Amino acid sequence: MKRFTAKEEEIMNFFWDKGPLFVKEILSFYDEPKPHFNTISTVVRELDAKGVLGHHVYGNTYQYYPLITREDYSKSSLRNIIDSYFNKSYMSAVSALVSEEDISIDDLKKLIQDIERSHSQK
Repeated sequence: MKRFTAKEEEIMNFFWDKGPLFVKEILSFYDEPKPHFNTISTVVRELDAKGVLGHHVYGNTYQYYPLITREDYSKSSLRNIIDSYFNKSYMSAVSALVSEEDISIDDLKKLIQDIERSHSQK
């Protein structure tokens, strides 16, 4: 799955947080000055065309709903980052986090224990 643009991700977050929405409802989540209806409508239709939103037809309007979960998108995004920036190596990604001190050795040990516990329960 391709990564979303900033605007696409912002709009997908509305769907993930609120559930099915009409474009007019999305506009209500913005502060003034609100984006133009056509701008939001275009982004929503593009997300629909990409297969990440579905829709129900009500007369001449559409109610859109997410076809993917936030979790699935997050996993896919992480996979894309690791593929693109860490030569498809999860070890390189974790090593970079540890070397930059974004994750402590103690946190890493706890993560390993949690993973081992999770696998032993399966």
